[in-house]
Amino acid sequence: MTRPAGIPTRRPALPILLLPLLPTGCGGDPEPTWTMVWSDEFEGPAGQLPGAANWAFDIGTDWGNAQLEYDTDRPENVSLDGNGNLAITAREESYMGSDYTSGRIKTLGLFEHAYGRFEARIRLPAGQGIWPAFWMLGNDFPTAGWPECGEIDVMEYRGQEPSVVIGTVHGPGYSGGAGVTGRYTLPGARFDTDFHVFAIEWTEDGIRWFVDGDHYHSVDPGNTGGGKWVFDHPFFILLNVAVGGHFVGPPDASTNFPQSMLVDWVRVYRRE
Repeated sequence: MTRPAGIPTRRPALPILLLPLLPTGCGGDPEPTWTMVWSDEFEGPAGQLPGAANWAFDIGTDWGNAQLEYDTDRPENVSLDGNGNLAITAREESYMGSDYTSGRIKTLGLFEHAYGRFEARIRLPAGQGIWPAFWMLGNDFPTAGWPECGEIDVMEYRGQEPSVVIGTVHGPGYSGGAGVTGRYTLPGARFDTDFHVFAIEWTEDGIRWFVDGDHYHSVDPGNTGGGKWVFDHPFFILLNVAVGGHFVGPPDASTNFPQSMLVDWVRVYRRE
């Protein structure tokens, strides 16, 4: 989300120390192992809000992208589905002066981390004007503002392009439409029909993006167009489904509501 605004079967047992997640590197050097430092598996009864120890709500509308929804803390918009998923649901309804509602949650002040592997297993919604995202902002956002805090879009997606996801960084001098972006097209399938794992691996040297283990995009301090590299401090996680906005345009007569992003889990690992 810009702002001045296949895969293992369900729920494998949680390891404390993982074997390498990817094949061996160039020249046979082994990839690093990863130790889990934080996760949310979204277990609980249907209708329960996500755990307050992990997530806070952003409540309001138009976070800087001309979005049309009013984001709430109601279970109608953000709650567990009873099947081990978090559902963030966009609805067409009149609420607080807006024509749509949805949800936006964050770990600011609850969990913030620098470097490592950040991943989530998600099934995406679809439709013109639907804009889900799994993304991160620097924890100095409240004081430094955007884009000086830095933004990492692990995954964002236009609902009208159901086979394409996008990974991007934004920082001072390379924000908004000038963000450093990569696209991944799912071969012969759509992201709204099954779950997929979206991930980044972030080190002092740069950031790499993955879909279901496929590496498709990389950014390092040398390819920000001369802009300052601001990815050297802790970031917090956000999950949301926007309706409308500059990136996707408004819904139209072809857009069906409600639309839900289902999140099976979110996990963060430290590189050993």
